[in-house]
Amino acid sequence: MTDFLLAGLGLVILLLAGDSLVRGAVNVSLRLGVPALLVSLTVVAFGTSAPELLIGVSAVLENAPGIAMGNVVGSNTANILLVLGIPAIVSGLRTDECNTTKSYVVMLLASVLFIGICFMGPITWVHGLVLLAALALILGDQTREALAHRKNGKAAAVEEEEVEGADPEMRWPKILIFLVLGLIGLPLGADLLVDASTSIAQRFGVSDTVIGLTLVAIGTSLPELATTVMAALRKQADVALGNVIGSNMFNLLAIIGITSLVGTIPVGREFLTLDLWVMLGASLLLGPFVLRGWTMTRTWGVILTALYVAYLWLIIS
Repeated sequence: MTDFLLAGLGLVILLLAGDSLVRGAVNVSLRLGVPALLVSLTVVAFGTSAPELLIGVSAVLENAPGIAMGNVVGSNTANILLVLGIPAIVSGLRTDECNTTKSYVVMLLASVLFIGICFMGPITWVHGLVLLAALALILGDQTREALAHRKNGKAAAVEEEEVEGADPEMRWPKILIFLVLGLIGLPLGADLLVDASTSIAQRFGVSDTVIGLTLVAIGTSLPELATTVMAALRKQADVALGNVIGSNMFNLLAIIGITSLVGTIPVGREFLTLDLWVMLGASLLLGPFVLRGWTMTRTWGVILTALYVAYLWLIIS
């Protein structure tokens, strides 16, 4: 029971510290004159992925790389089946007016690239640089497209982007407090969660991979779940889809890319035979909703959630 409490405590610290770091970093960037658009594409994106990144790095350093791989692959599967399934059950998601086709295709390409690298495994720093180069190309293209969009006057109604965590009136002392809490809390929370998760795995005779795919993956998907539930209630399907697609791309390219620079990540056979294909299959399930504008009804929400529960039962059993 103590290990579960420590894992829960580590997760809570991670989530709070990640939010604190985002708030601090966003306001430092804006105070220094960095455009809000670029802050959204870089600082916020990396900041919200900081918990997963710290978990990955801690897991590799503590010789539990299965948690690092399991967290990324499990989170991506959970993001689609659970994080979209539950909001769809709550109120449904109308995706016919969403403009996420390009991002969705890029996510699929990133998934295929990642799976290809896994079959070349173990994942080394060379593979990590390939993943990070792909991420840089994506961010560069997004930045170019967004700036061109604004330059053409299509975004004139929104002079300044609304950025998560931005507070124009926040004072420097408060900004520094957010930064310090984030920088201290992230490694502390990651260390607690990885240690406790490894202990739980050893106690129950399961692999650290299974713990990464279940306990850690679901835990680190909670912020995305909260965001998509609120987006569904506000009838903002584009926010829900964009959040999931963006998170999945960052998990594959940034988290594993940076983690592999710290240490080599072995790819277990279970990933090659099941988990990677479930992740890709879940991603393909989004196709009709993104490309054809199908409405994600409550029935579809139940189906997606049930598929995730079945997947959990399969890997645990």
